[in-house]
Amino acid sequence: MSIKGIVRTMPNGNFDVVIVGAGFAGLYMLHRARGLGMRALVIEAADGVGGTWYWNRYPGARCDVESLQYSYQFSDALQQEWDWTERYATQDEILRYANHVADRFDLRRDIRLDTRVTRAKFDESAGKWTIEADKGTTLTATFCVMGTGCLSTANMPNFSGLADYRGAVYHTGRWPREKVDFTGKRVGVIGTGSSAIQAIPEIAREVGHLYVFQRTPNYTIPANNAPLDPALRARTKANYATLRQEAKELPSGVYYEFNPKSALEVPPEERRRVYEARWQDGGTTFIAAFSDLITNEAANETAAEFVREKIHAVVKDPKTAALLSPHNIIGCKRLCVDTGYWETFNRPNVSLIDVSTAPIERITAKGVQTGGSIYEVDALVFATGFDAMTGTLNAIDIRGRGGKRLRDKWAAVPHNYLGLTISGFPNLFTITGPGSPSVFTNMIPAIEQHVDWIADLFAHMRAKGFSRIEASADAEKKWVAHVAEAGAPSLRSHCDSWYLGANIEGKPRIFTPYIGGVPVYAKICEDVAADGYRGFELA
Repeated sequence: MSIKGIVRTMPNGNFDVVIVGAGFAGLYMLHRARGLGMRALVIEAADGVGGTWYWNRYPGARCDVESLQYSYQFSDALQQEWDWTERYATQDEILRYANHVADRFDLRRDIRLDTRVTRAKFDESAGKWTIEADKGTTLTATFCVMGTGCLSTANMPNFSGLADYRGAVYHTGRWPREKVDFTGKRVGVIGTGSSAIQAIPEIAREVGHLYVFQRTPNYTIPANNAPLDPALRARTKANYATLRQEAKELPSGVYYEFNPKSALEVPPEERRRVYEARWQDGGTTFIAAFSDLITNEAANETAAEFVREKIHAVVKDPKTAALLSPHNIIGCKRLCVDTGYWETFNRPNVSLIDVSTAPIERITAKGVQTGGSIYEVDALVFATGFDAMTGTLNAIDIRGRGGKRLRDKWAAVPHNYLGLTISGFPNLFTITGPGSPSVFTNMIPAIEQHVDWIADLFAHMRAKGFSRIEASADAEKKWVAHVAEAGAPSLRSHCDSWYLGANIEGKPRIFTPYIGGVPVYAKICEDVAADGYRGFELA
C-alpha cells in the first residue's frame, strides 16, 4: 500500500516523530528515526523528494560545492556506489541522487508527498504535537522535526503593476518542471544573485534579447567545471574517510587547501600569484586564498580588486564592466560561482540595465518601467532569492506552550538554542535552523551532524525514560548572544545581505547563521550532550 493510502486510512495517525520536508534533511532524519525503531512519517509539499533541488530547476542550476563532497557520508556503501559525473553537479544530477537515496533505503513508504503542513501546535496536556496539513490531514507526534531548509521560500518582490503584466512570469526558486522555451523571445531577468548568475548565460543563448536588471553587482568566481576524471573519483572513494575527517576540521566543512598567511604579509607579486592560482582552480575557495579575507577589510580589498581587474579584462565595454564591478566587501554577500557570466555581457543580444540609481518604478502590461523607459519583454524571470533561514518556518503556524506563535517569538530576533531547539516549544527541532552554521558550510554534512545529534538525543531520552525536552530560556538567551558575538568580527556581518534578511522588506536585520565554524560548533553540541544535555529541561 502506498504511503498516501496509509495516511488516508489513518487521518489522525499517531507517530513518534513527524518530519516536515523530504529534502536531504528529511530523508536522513527518517532513516535515523527508523533505525531507532521509531514510527516516523515525512510530510512534503512537493510531489517528489529533493527539497531545494526539487524546486530549483532553472537553467544552469548547479551546486557550488564540489559533487564529491556534496553528498551523504553516513553510508560508505552509498559513497562507493554513486558516481558523480561532473566537478559541480547539476540540479538534475543532485535530484537523481536524492531519489536514489530514497529508493536505496526504502524511504518512500513513510513519505507523504503533495501535502503541505499549515499548522503545528503543541498540546501541553498530552505532551504531543498536532500537525495539520492541507487536504484535511491531521497527525499527532511526540516529536516534530522541521527539515524545511534554509533556502526554500521564494522571495517574490511586490512590484507595482505586476498583476497587469501580460507575459509569462517565472521565479528561479519555483521553476516549472517542463522546459521553458525562450527561443527568440525578449526576456527580462530581475536580480543578479547566485541563481541569476547561473541562469543568465544559459538564457542568453536562447533569447532574441535579454535585459538584465541589476541593482547590486555581485562577485563571482569561475567554476571551471568539467567532467570528473575517473582517476580522481577513484582516489577520492579510496580515501573518503580521511578526506571527510579533514573537512570536519575546517571552518566550512569543505576540504580545501588552507593558507594560514595574511594577504597583507606577502609581497604583491606573491599575493597575485596566489589569487591567480585560486582563480584558475575555480570555486568559492577563492575566498580562502588568505586567512584574513573575511576579517580584515584591507586584506579583503586586495582580493576584491583582483576580481574587478578580471571583470574589466573580460567585458569589452568599459561602461558595462564598471557597472558589473562590485565595490563592497567580497564574501560579504554570498560568493557566487559561474560559467561564462562575464562573457555573456559581450553578446549583442544582452543589455545590462542599472536600477541602482533609477529603481524599477513598476511592471507594466508589456514590461519593466525604470528610469523613464519601458523595456518590453515577453517573459520576466525573478531571480530574487529567498526569505532565508526563517521564512519557511514562519510561513507555518507553529504554536508552542500557551499557544505562543513562533513567528511572534521571532518577530525581532530568531531566538533558539544551538540552532536546533526553541524555548517554549518542547520536542520541536529545526535542522540547520537559524543560529547554526548551515549556509556557511557544506550543507549535507551539516545536516548529518544535526540529525545524528537529534537521533542520539532520542536514544538518550528513551533510555532514561524521558518524553519531553525543551531548551531553557537562559540557555537560549546565551546562545543568541554567542551567535552575535561570533559574527561581529566578520566582515560578512557588516553589509546588507540575505544573511541578515536585508533582501526582505520589513525583516529584522539580524546576522542569523553561526559563523564560529564547523569544528567549534560540533564540539559545543558534543559537550552539551556529554554534560547531560546542558541547557535543556527534560521531563
